[in-house]
Amino acid sequence: MAVDYTVIVVYLAGMLAMGWWGMRRARSKSEFLVAGRRLGPTMYSGTMAAIVLGGASTIGGVGLGYQYGLSGAWMVFTIGLGLLALSVFFSARIARLKVYTVSEMLDLRYGGRAGLISGVVMWAYTLMLAVTSTIAYATIFDVLFDMNRTLAIVLGGSIVVAYSTLGGMWSITLTDMVQFVVKTVGVLLLLLPIAVVKAGGFSEMKAKLPTEYFDPLGIGGETIFTYVLIYTFGMLIGQDIWQRVFTARSDTTAKWGGTVAGTYCLAYALAGAVIGTAAKVLYPNLANADDAFATIVKDELPVGVRGLVLAAALAAVMSTSSGALIACATVANNDIWSRLRGRTPEGEHDEVRGNRAFILVMGIAVIATAIALNNVVEALTVAYNLLVGGLLVPILGGLLWKRGTAQGALASVAVGGLAVIGLMAGYGILANEPVYYGLLASLVVYVAVSLATPATDTAVLAAWRDRLAGREVPEPVPAPR
Repeated sequence: MAVDYTVIVVYLAGMLAMGWWGMRRARSKSEFLVAGRRLGPTMYSGTMAAIVLGGASTIGGVGLGYQYGLSGAWMVFTIGLGLLALSVFFSARIARLKVYTVSEMLDLRYGGRAGLISGVVMWAYTLMLAVTSTIAYATIFDVLFDMNRTLAIVLGGSIVVAYSTLGGMWSITLTDMVQFVVKTVGVLLLLLPIAVVKAGGFSEMKAKLPTEYFDPLGIGGETIFTYVLIYTFGMLIGQDIWQRVFTARSDTTAKWGGTVAGTYCLAYALAGAVIGTAAKVLYPNLANADDAFATIVKDELPVGVRGLVLAAALAAVMSTSSGALIACATVANNDIWSRLRGRTPEGEHDEVRGNRAFILVMGIAVIATAIALNNVVEALTVAYNLLVGGLLVPILGGLLWKRGTAQGALASVAVGGLAVIGLMAGYGILANEPVYYGLLASLVVYVAVSLATPATDTAVLAAWRDRLAGREVPEPVPAPR
């Protein structure tokens, strides 16, 4: 294992070095939070694919393949569909807004009165997303070093917090680009063909497994629908995803670079399902489907290659974790803290220092929460239910329906969020009903309240249209608080 350890240690050291290098570039708020809005198509595509394909997409995707066969690709496939929809239909307009957070977009659209409550919901989502990614370090380091769970979380989490705090989005972008390459080589080019060959090829896999393992809808129609509702729509509105859209050099880069990344996700989804199916042939009696990835890597790959593939899994976790962390800190600072204390003029240096401090504080909170939490699936389900149930309607409504009002948006967030929480308490956290009914309640309230209240001020809508069109307009004056 010495060669494998060396590969991992070099990889982790490289992440810290890039954090240090990124610190030298992050001299302003724009550089620190959105990489100066200067990413070209190649870097944008790679980093966008890296953030959406995390530990759940890699380890979890292989586990679903082990459990359901090729239809196990649907979870990651719906993530790719969401990214494609975002890129083709919305990303150009989002990039032209020149904001930093989803809540700032809501303020622009509705006249400055929807940001705080939406910020709280988005903060809860990004925090839980960062926590679940951080917990995944325990699985990887356990395979590598037989390490204690708490120590593994602290080690992996500290590295991500360190490079994210140092250089902000520049450091995260550089590390994500490396992580994208490592994932591509480790999972698509190495693990996928080796797993298929070790399982005897597709003909042998078909001979040894039930026919439903090769049914594209074998996982079930209701499960696929739920994945679409949570992950496809979740991709359209998450702060972690939007913050990457804000890094694009132009709206064309955001549209076509995101389309490339979404297409890559579809291929990654199929690869994970095939690897899991091969693992089912090789290890038919694993107690936990999520152990399939680690088992096939540990037992079937040669020295050196094994280290690279484990580095790929680590890369998947780190990219999602760092993206969620900076999103969480950005929302906490810009949408919650600054509103509670009242915004005051700050120099660019002070802005960077403040955001850096928030990343550090949020990072410590994420590590502590990850240590205390055991059920990753429940935490992630709560996060996505709140995001989709509380924010999908007012965000998409603001982009698509000019009659939507601030009162309708606020009521939609409150009713949708509370409905989801109440229904999870009644039906159970992992039930499908909370997000179904919560989303429906949010939609009904948004439309009803918007139609019952005065239309949004024409000056606000004019400024919104100017910003959407990419025309230079004065920065919006924050509404009185």
